[in-house]
Amino acid sequence: MSSLGTQIAQSLPIFLLIVLGYALAAFAPWAREAGGALSTFVFNVSLPALLFSITSTPSRSTPSWKVVGAYFGGCFVIFAVARLVARFATNLDGIDGSLFAIGGIFSNNVLLGIPLAQAFLGPAALPVVAMVLIFNAAVLWTLATASIEQARGGELTARALLRTAVSVTVTPLVLAIIVGTCVRLIGLRVPRLLAEPIESLGHAATPLALVVLGIGLQRYGLRHGWKISLGITVVKLVLHPLAVWLLALALGLSTIETLAVVLMASIATGANVYLMAEKFGTMQGPVASAIVVSTTLSVLTTPIWLAVAGK
Repeated sequence: MSSLGTQIAQSLPIFLLIVLGYALAAFAPWAREAGGALSTFVFNVSLPALLFSITSTPSRSTPSWKVVGAYFGGCFVIFAVARLVARFATNLDGIDGSLFAIGGIFSNNVLLGIPLAQAFLGPAALPVVAMVLIFNAAVLWTLATASIEQARGGELTARALLRTAVSVTVTPLVLAIIVGTCVRLIGLRVPRLLAEPIESLGHAATPLALVVLGIGLQRYGLRHGWKISLGITVVKLVLHPLAVWLLALALGLSTIETLAVVLMASIATGANVYLMAEKFGTMQGPVASAIVVSTTLSVLTTPIWLAVAGK
């Protein structure tokens, strides 16, 4: 691994694209209006094209299933810890505590994880990212739903959990990974006539995703509940990557697998947590602020974690 200073220098161009998106949304009305459409395009076309290209291309190495254990094992451990912190340190009730905890483990793995993995670790890390993305939304949305329904005292049925898991799994991102993996396993070769435009769309995914993230951050802004937002940020940028790193070491992941899962755990709280807050009607302000604060601070913390995990 390169030095910490080099890591930070590598990250600056990436985050400058986020700043560009933020500035456009702040000063150009057309950017605010176009942000939603651009986000839809990135999520439904460009990023799926990138993930399909990655997963459908034959690779010399396949990520170990221990990757899933290390990453989501860390998520479950820190979720439990964060629930306790929310209850005893911030006096949040079970519903708000569930949003606090999910904010501490739900990374922005699409808009930040993919570009950062490409920039810091190269193409070898992307299959690891894809493996985590297959399960990420389904596992964490289901965990949040189960926790909040339990706190509400509502009915928690296997059918309801399955419905939640299926609804967040059947998305263009996840389907692109599944289809691409099947193409590779079967041994099919995508015709060049189709492969070239798909690859071109994929190449546009990284810069567009970062600009879209910046536009979204300008909309969220800094709202009330900054103490809770700071708590979410500390859990997300410190405790979550620490837990994933320790589990990766315990499970014997390879160097590139360890770096990839630590990177994904170290990045900022994802916008999906804000969608959860909107859906359940609570914590919208603190969650929005946590997204902004954690994204800003991750400019420094992500390179630090990569330097630590790479030793």
